[in-house]
Amino acid sequence: MNKNHLRLIDANLNRLREGIRVVEDIFRYIYNNKEISIKLKELRHLSRTKNYYELLENRDVANDVLRNSIRSEQNREDLNSILIANFKRAQESSRVLEELTKLFSIEDSENFKYIRYELYNLEIVLTKITSNSK
Repeated sequence: MNKNHLRLIDANLNRLREGIRVVEDIFRYIYNNKEISIKLKELRHLSRTKNYYELLENRDVANDVLRNSIRSEQNREDLNSILIANFKRAQESSRVLEELTKLFSIEDSENFKYIRYELYNLEIVLTKITSNSK
């Protein structure tokens, strides 16, 4: 696999784990929801890879052409908008990983597909919990 493929995988693994972590911490510390927090933690741990050092060696943050935030990323209206943005971030990243890993591992691709669909299901639960807490 070439350097740019590794950069793409690394960036999306980071986005996936970061997005899940934000949602996980909100459900853990704000909503005190142990069940959802545990499920999110499990999904985050499922995204670990065997080639961590290879990915790290090919990381190139300095040359990322979209490193700077765009205006819509800098503003959030409320806690719910943070949750939605991070669910979408994680879902989109898992989709990229699902597609790209088809090039070398159907097992990895299916793993990312599983994560994506679990995030879709948890997003439904999110809307019920957050709408009841308003």
